[in-house]
Amino acid sequence: MASDLLELKGFHSHVGSQLQSNRSHVLAVDALVNEMNLMFKQLGFVTEELNIGGGFGVPQHQGDTRTTLKYFIDPIMSHVTTECEKAGLVRPMIIIEPGRWIVSEAGITLYRVGSIKDVPGGITYVGVDGGMTDNPRPALYGAQYWGVVANKADEPAEKKVTVVGKCCESGDVLMREVFVANTISRDDILAVFNTGAYNFSMASNYNRIPRAAVVLVRNGESHVIVNRQSYDDLLLGEGIPQHLL
Repeated sequence: MASDLLELKGFHSHVGSQLQSNRSHVLAVDALVNEMNLMFKQLGFVTEELNIGGGFGVPQHQGDTRTTLKYFIDPIMSHVTTECEKAGLVRPMIIIEPGRWIVSEAGITLYRVGSIKDVPGGITYVGVDGGMTDNPRPALYGAQYWGVVANKADEPAEKKVTVVGKCCESGDVLMREVFVANTISRDDILAVFNTGAYNFSMASNYNRIPRAAVVLVRNGESHVIVNRQSYDDLLLGEGIPQHLL
């Protein structure tokens, strides 16, 4: 606090991700206001900003209900106000981070079906033209998704499959044991929902796989807002030293 190189504004918390209950945020408020009070009494520091973070849950499985933002925000604001008043503190500016809640359902990833393979044990693998390069979340921490064969969306979805990508990795699995159209076949389009958070920003060129295009769809119109990468794009900026030519 005595350092001229440090300008402290307040406190920032992160209590988790994909939370379906507001209890964790309310408990975090208790800890944060307690710290505010301690810093004020010991150092005279007045908290200007209090960042409660995010982690507000979004649907992960077909049939999941969407929790309202109000369900999270109202208890946070009410509890911060009450606890600050009890401690005799001025309520600081409150910051929240509802990123996933805003963008997750806005993203849908389209894959083209390649190979379909039945293996002993009753498992059917569906290979697609993407994978952990455009969505590393299942491989990183077991994120779950659901989807539909877009060009057969009106057909019964009773066939259990595991959807895998094209990277040379045993962990390149996008969806495990999901139900898709019974007649799924090569060149079908598989739409995977809730990929807005944060697949595009987490994508990579692992295995020299180009990134996919991003298309904005609004009011029945579509516009490319990020071009599909080419193999030339992957080599852009690379070179061979003259003495090796």
